Amino acid sequence: MRRQFRLPEADEAYLEALGLPWETGVDGVVQWLLIHDRPVPAGYNHTKALTAIQIPASYPDVQLDMVYFLPALARADGGQINALSSQPIDGKSFQRWSRHRTSENPWRAGEDDLAGHLTLVDHWLLREVGGRKP
Repeated sequence: MRRQFRLPEADEAYLEALGLPWETGVDGVVQWLLIHDRPVPAGYNHTKALTAIQIPASYPDVQLDMVYFLPALARADGGQINALSSQPIDGKSFQRWSRHRTSENPWRAGEDDLAGHLTLVDHWLLREVGGRKP
């Protein structure tokens, strides 16, 4: 797996503890974290997906935002998922989920991290299908 840039030590330890293959890559000037085979909750057309997170150059002082999936996720019941679009990453077309923190849940520099962002991603996924964590 590529390691074209380093993440904070705590984030790398968290990723290693997940036991999933992961890599960091740079596409143009944008840094990406790619987590392979990340479980997707029941209620979707896939049980796992390549999950991408854009890593801003000034992370962790600035927030992580949104999430990107390959293959594209759809609800198994045919229901619509709003605020989706395509995003090229590393020569592939990922599905971008436009989801953001709110004023009630702002990024807290020095406290929030990748693990917290992925917990938020899981919440977004579950909220769409009313399911349980994978």
